[in-house]
Amino acid sequence: MTILILIRHGQSIWNAENRFTGWTNVELSEKGEREALDAGISLSKISIDSVHTSDLIRAQRTAEIIMENNDVSSKFSTYFDFRLNERNYGELQGLNKKETAEKHGAEQVHIWRRSYDIAPPGGESLKMTAERTIPYFIEEILPELENGKNILVAAHGNSLRSIVMHIENISPEEIVNVEIPTGIPRIYDYNDGIITKNE
Repeated sequence: MTILILIRHGQSIWNAENRFTGWTNVELSEKGEREALDAGISLSKISIDSVHTSDLIRAQRTAEIIMENNDVSSKFSTYFDFRLNERNYGELQGLNKKETAEKHGAEQVHIWRRSYDIAPPGGESLKMTAERTIPYFIEEILPELENGKNILVAAHGNSLRSIVMHIENISPEEIVNVEIPTGIPRIYDYNDGIITKNE
């Protein structure tokens, strides 16, 4: 059985400050480092052949901590690609979410954050994010699964939601309600072309 592990980076400094982060390159918080360590310990007995992560340091650092604590993966390849980056929040990046809701209205901010195809000013919708993450998954990750490689993907809430949407055949209406918490591995089994969630 081949294994695919998806994990959202540990809590970042801006997650802790309730800010829109997007493509801004911020570090993990202390809590985020612990979350990555806990994930690494929980995955330490799974042999990982290939690591895919985004261009952003919080995802890269999460992958690094996980692999530093892996007991069985002596040799693995690591790939960095902007297509796995978080959704770009445009003009909202760096702003406090509560203050943004007070300025623009809670309903408008909810639409920007949770609708499938409405982008914040100057940013990306989840649909636009999926238009780069799903081709990456199909072109770069799927062939490795087909070759029997166990894969870790350390990325972001929205880039992973779009991949989960593709893998689990979730509708645009349903995916807006799917939450991917920081630092919790989401494990799938790959067998004969079929990807199933490991419960």
